[in-house]
Amino acid sequence: MLIVTNYAALPARWRTASGIEGETVQARTLAEFKAHGARKDAVFVISGDAHTVIQLVLARRFLSGFARPIVAIDLIFRRPSTLKSRVSHLLKRPFLSGADLYINFFADARGLSEIYGIPPERCAYVPFKVNLDLDAAARAERTEEFVLTFGRSMRDFDTFFAAMERLPYPGAIARVNPESLVAHGARFTRPLDKLPANVAQLDDDGSTHAQLDMLRRAKLVVIPVVKSSFVASGISTALNAMILGKCVIGSEGPGMTDIFADEIIAVPPEDPAALAAAIARAWTDDSLRQRTAEAGLRCAEHLGGEAQLAQRLIDRIALTYG
Repeated sequence: MLIVTNYAALPARWRTASGIEGETVQARTLAEFKAHGARKDAVFVISGDAHTVIQLVLARRFLSGFARPIVAIDLIFRRPSTLKSRVSHLLKRPFLSGADLYINFFADARGLSEIYGIPPERCAYVPFKVNLDLDAAARAERTEEFVLTFGRSMRDFDTFFAAMERLPYPGAIARVNPESLVAHGARFTRPLDKLPANVAQLDDDGSTHAQLDMLRRAKLVVIPVVKSSFVASGISTALNAMILGKCVIGSEGPGMTDIFADEIIAVPPEDPAALAAAIARAWTDDSLRQRTAEAGLRCAEHLGGEAQLAQRLIDRIALTYG
């Protein structure tokens, strides 16, 4: 079996848990996919690139040499909200939904069916990975200084700020440009000079080192997600916090309550009172905080890093097409 992919983390030679063997070659352009797709056992695998998925679906429909299964991994799906996005959605949906298998890092795929017409039988859940360096995380000195919200994708900063205004505890966010968050579907409507007095802004150069430094200092890590989100938002931050032994509070919905149980404290989305109550309880209840953090740590250690995720993806692809 041959995997033709843009995903550099997949090994050149591999063997699945069930004993299937195969190889991987890298491809970026349609010409490269076509050249490698000449093999009868080839499968096209595209990670995080909706444009290439659309290209391959169109090429398979109208050109020769592309008659191979198409697997899409971790595509960024958005709910159309503006006139421009609705028109774009109508044009792209028939082709973006034309892959044979969609591997997601969240289990609740109802939104993909309702909004993009991708049926559940063409969706598969594969658990994600820790994105921090595991050795660096193991060596990191942990402190408990503040309630931290971290991340951009579909984050609900407004609810976090409203919750923190009800609390006496110190909070923190990474220093951001609110306007840049719009592209990530985040909600951040306050001017930076109107943030709650107990919420500090931490320097962030965008590196994993900076993320590790912020997470290691948190007493609680809060991942508030907007109610309109129907895909994974915050799994990476959650697992990175968990590998550092931090208690995570997350909004109910895909990417949280569909894949985590006692590893997180779940709250309804866009509910400042509920979020404030959860923060207060976790901040003051050492047993709850430690129990949640320990469950999260076990989960993160089990899932591992890039190599473990690559193996899970290969196992799932080969299960279908090997």
